[in-house]
Amino acid sequence: MFDSAVFDVEEIELAGETERIVRGGRDLFAKLPQAFDGIQQIGVIGWSSQGPAQAQNLRDSLKGTDIRVKVGLREGSSSIASATDAGFSFANGTLGEIYQVIGESDLVLLLISDAAQAILHEKIFATLRPGATLGLSHGFLLCYLDGIGESFPANVNVIAVCPKGMGPSVRRLYEQGEEINGAGINCSFAVQQDVDGRATDIALGWAVALGAPYIFVTTLEAEYRSDIFGERGILLGAIHGIAECVYRYLKDQGEDPEQAFLDTAKSITSPIGKTISRAGIRGVYTSLNQADQAVFRKAYSAAYRPALEILNEIYDEVASGNEIRSVVAASKRHDRFPMGEIGTTEMWRVGRQLTKNVEPRIHPVTAGVYIATMMAQVDLLKENGHAYSEIVNESIIEAVDSLNPYMDFKDVAFMVDNCSTTARLGARKWAPRFDYIFSQQTMPTLELEAGDDPTLFEAFLNNPVHDALAVCLEYRPAVDISVLG
Repeated sequence: MFDSAVFDVEEIELAGETERIVRGGRDLFAKLPQAFDGIQQIGVIGWSSQGPAQAQNLRDSLKGTDIRVKVGLREGSSSIASATDAGFSFANGTLGEIYQVIGESDLVLLLISDAAQAILHEKIFATLRPGATLGLSHGFLLCYLDGIGESFPANVNVIAVCPKGMGPSVRRLYEQGEEINGAGINCSFAVQQDVDGRATDIALGWAVALGAPYIFVTTLEAEYRSDIFGERGILLGAIHGIAECVYRYLKDQGEDPEQAFLDTAKSITSPIGKTISRAGIRGVYTSLNQADQAVFRKAYSAAYRPALEILNEIYDEVASGNEIRSVVAASKRHDRFPMGEIGTTEMWRVGRQLTKNVEPRIHPVTAGVYIATMMAQVDLLKENGHAYSEIVNESIIEAVDSLNPYMDFKDVAFMVDNCSTTARLGARKWAPRFDYIFSQQTMPTLELEAGDDPTLFEAFLNNPVHDALAVCLEYRPAVDISVLG
């Protein structure tokens, strides 16, 4: 629970649990100077995925105020040209060297890569002004510090605002929201340290300024567990593994390669995702005819437990800090072993040369395996104490409303190859595990005469997350994202 001296706080019921949220919207921009009281400069450090979006959204939301948004980059950074093109420059005082900007800013948004945060944290902490506020959009650094027995400086606020989508989505929906109030990406927020009693309102102001339709509370620990876990699960790693596995299965069943691509990757990123976004997860099942419903039930029953097995292992690796350590270690090997692209396998070559001009359908096998994995992720997060707002946003809404549209515009492999280093490493590591376990355990089951598991499927139909999702979908962005810009 939380309270705010600036923004109205609402209570909502999610599957019988009461949570508090703040509704965003451009009508709240007038309250930002009050939320940011005492802050003269916001330093946005980094220009990778979140940096460009957050810097531009903050600048635009604070237009007409005395609060300056300044981007901090290392000397000689290749991102200087891009930041300059976006209107930040040395000449007008909105672009500067990274440590200069950290030292002079009242609110420092640390949006450099996770590995860079781990490597540079001591110098960054030493440069922060006493009484400043350190802002994160990811809980990675907390997990890293816990692992090495260190902590944040005791004389600064530490907050997090975590958009439930990648940076381009944060910017694109904000731009669309210029005409439709409420278009944006939902955010979670967390207060790790509050040294002056202002941390909550600063965090809420930050989220409002990013254009979040609604903002829900979490903790930094819960955020990194659900976020890093989710990237390796249904958001990136699992969807990639599912697409590759089911593609081969459908080809073995006699489909030509182009149809198999349409019935797997395209089925997930277009009709399955869109149906979940508008009608919920059960809506995918109820939209099918009777014969396809039977196939869906069998695929769901065959995929749920194998998916849960891998997801349990991922969650344990994230919670123990092993996954964080592997990211830091991998980043140190990149000069010698840079990551190659994964979009060169047959499936993605076929998709990028697609000649069939037909709309993809909801394929019951693909839908059954995909939704079984999504539900296994939901159930595991709930089992580990995560709130429904976090579960729904991290495991469902972020997938269907933020990532899937970009995957549909390009493809899943392209998305994996162009996300953050942490997410990219995780997806590449765990996608083969999903692919293999489904190939080994799920697909052979589909070829047997055995039917579905009635008890397991009844648990799916009656899962409380459906009610929680229905409430959260009422707060979805007011418009569908346009990836064409």
